[in-house]
Amino acid sequence: MLLLLIIFTIFDKVFVLNLCSFAVIYYYIEMNYTRTPRSRRGRDFPHSSKSSQELTFQLAEEQNSNISSIDEETINKLLDDCKLTNSYAPLIRRLGNCFSSRESICRSFQKMPSAHIDAILEKAPKDLKNLKKEDFRTLEGDLDKDEDSSDNSDKPPEPHHTTVDFVSLRRAMLRLYEQNSGAFETLNETIHSLATSLCVDLIRFVNDQELIEDIITVFVILFEIIVIGSAEFMETALPKLLHAATYLPVWAQARLAAIWAKHRASGLQLLLQTLQQLISVHVVAGMGGGGCLIQDNDAVVCATKVMKIVYYASMLAGTLDSTKFREDDDSDAKISSGFEDESYFGFTKTKALTIDDPLSSAMGINVLDCRKPFVPFEDFYNDPLSDSIEMDTDYLNYKSRKLDSLKFSYMLYSFVLTPATKTLALYYDSRIRMYSERRNNIITTQFAGEPANPYLNLKVRRDHLIDDALVELELIALGNPKDLKKQLVVEFLGEQGIDEGGLSKEFFQLVVEQIFNPDYGMFIYQEDTRTVWFNSTSFENEAQFTLIGIVLGLAIYNNIILAVNFPMVVYRKLMGCRGSFADLEDFNPAVSNSLKSMLTYQEADMEDVFTQTFEISYKDVFGNTMTHDLKPNGSEIFVNQDNKQEFVDLYTDYLLNVSVEKQFKAFKRGFQMVTDESPLHLLFRPEEVEVLVCGSKKFDFDELEKATEYEGGYTKDSRIIKQFWEITHALSMDLKKKLLEFTTGSDRVPVGGFSKLKLVIARNGPDSDRLPTSHTCFNVLLLPEYTDKQKLEDRLLKAISYSKGFGML
Repeated sequence: MLLLLIIFTIFDKVFVLNLCSFAVIYYYIEMNYTRTPRSRRGRDFPHSSKSSQELTFQLAEEQNSNISSIDEETINKLLDDCKLTNSYAPLIRRLGNCFSSRESICRSFQKMPSAHIDAILEKAPKDLKNLKKEDFRTLEGDLDKDEDSSDNSDKPPEPHHTTVDFVSLRRAMLRLYEQNSGAFETLNETIHSLATSLCVDLIRFVNDQELIEDIITVFVILFEIIVIGSAEFMETALPKLLHAATYLPVWAQARLAAIWAKHRASGLQLLLQTLQQLISVHVVAGMGGGGCLIQDNDAVVCATKVMKIVYYASMLAGTLDSTKFREDDDSDAKISSGFEDESYFGFTKTKALTIDDPLSSAMGINVLDCRKPFVPFEDFYNDPLSDSIEMDTDYLNYKSRKLDSLKFSYMLYSFVLTPATKTLALYYDSRIRMYSERRNNIITTQFAGEPANPYLNLKVRRDHLIDDALVELELIALGNPKDLKKQLVVEFLGEQGIDEGGLSKEFFQLVVEQIFNPDYGMFIYQEDTRTVWFNSTSFENEAQFTLIGIVLGLAIYNNIILAVNFPMVVYRKLMGCRGSFADLEDFNPAVSNSLKSMLTYQEADMEDVFTQTFEISYKDVFGNTMTHDLKPNGSEIFVNQDNKQEFVDLYTDYLLNVSVEKQFKAFKRGFQMVTDESPLHLLFRPEEVEVLVCGSKKFDFDELEKATEYEGGYTKDSRIIKQFWEITHALSMDLKKKLLEFTTGSDRVPVGGFSKLKLVIARNGPDSDRLPTSHTCFNVLLLPEYTDKQKLEDRLLKAISYSKGFGML
């Protein structure tokens, strides 16, 4: 009995084991059966003559070896077959099988091998047999030469090298998208799943260059697909794919940017629009509340990081200057300020604060090198994002980035921010430094017994404005340059008034009017461009130009707009670039056109036609003609076809750099004394610095009317308010600027337009004969409630026409 029990027990265990084994094998077969293409689903697995172990091994081997790549021909064939059967299931299975595997994507949509091109040309009609391989690819839309040629086999690949056939890929996906077959829904799910594995691979194998190259190819293909059907991927696949792309090492980001710039420049705008749409959707959706900062929104942050790659691709695909025009800040820091005994007075040499950008270094380009990007810089601004950012929080993240690398700051991705938002970031930086200087002064006063001096106080007389201002600034620059970082407070001697911002605005305006007057001799006025330029023959020493640079820096530091009309080359030079031929068109159009005609002239009689030597002439401050040799014995060397480019380069360099080198470097030195520690270079491009200094050039008084607020009983529907705006809109532009100056202390439009100007019109009593007055510190217009429109117009015009030093507090 015991023996039978043992036998049955053993038999039962074997049966159970066999049953479990069969269940596992059956489950594996079913899983693979449902995931394999239609060609494999016709197999009759239950009746196979092979053992279960052999069958399992074969299935696993086939699953690993049969990497299902895909191309345009395959998609077209599947689409045609699916139309016949009225079922897209085989197509969807094939796409799911391909795009769920990194290896299969890497082998998909590859450029046609050289041998295949030869075979096609052999079968081509006679009139096409003489085509070269390059010509064939041109017909296909791919202008790349044969990168697989044996002649180039020993050469390292170019940074933009890729084997992806973009034309074929885009053509196939466009057809797929137009069919409404449900394929893109499948791609959405598979790409979402694939992106997760890409994240893991990029983290685990970050040093495996070959694998990273494969992943770059995957990103190239997937982003091309996403751009075509962006709406399908916006919620699921795209955010996950962007998250994966942020794990790319810097060199791989540079490779991706180079590939896009070389092969898909025309698609950068669509890719940018897709990223902008994703950011805007998430920003608007997050405005409803929840307390989540935009810096913590992973989708927005990842989209911004990938947009940076697009940003550099756009620059690389655009027009770039040579890197030889970059200036070394260290060399500028060594120049003389023009002050005597600088070390004794505590005068320290500084240079602008710069933050290294790894992607910029990897690609060897800088935003200052780019004259014209393929996609305009302005297209990278995102208004909803810029309006929703709490810049105080973002600034703190920027300052604490070394202590907490996980904190994200949009200041490091400033290309996505509007100039108005970047100006706000600069404002926070300046205010924090002002408070820091004030606190330090209070501490020093209490513990060291020094006199309290928490502000940068300037006491000036109106009739000696320039002399008083420059003397005081010189004493401060020599004694304690750090005082320039304090908050500016201006006092006009003999006048009542406390500077809450309005007196400072008036001070800068009066200084600019006088110091840039050609009669003063430091700057010359150029009639053609209506700009001012440094007087190379000025009798003023370098210290005076340093002080003017300090004035410009103080204006930016104290958030004051100036009426300065510099050519763009001045701002490029301030940001670290030498002037080049491209700057001449804005600086002096007449000279630029003359040099262009010289460069385009191709005849042999150039010396007789132009009769130009390497000696140039110019006029000094007294109108006397002076000469200068661009090279030794220049008066004896005629410009010809061989040396005309050299002449243009030397002439341009002399006009924009050499002739004003001492004056400009002293000017730049003074400018950097105030702005050296600010994130100015990090946030702004030269074109944006011009707007920061001069304000916007768009005088939209309709926008000002919409942004204006009312107090004291006035509303936008009040009779006198309606009459006020009717009068304002009918004024000439000169009178509009006077009105703006009367109410705000400046006739310039703030960065971001009039919507950023908080003008207030307040009731100042009933009808009377008094003129309107204003508090320029707070942008408040005090307007009595006049009885009729004619009286309002008469009083208003008198007030704005005779307001210098009167009526503005």
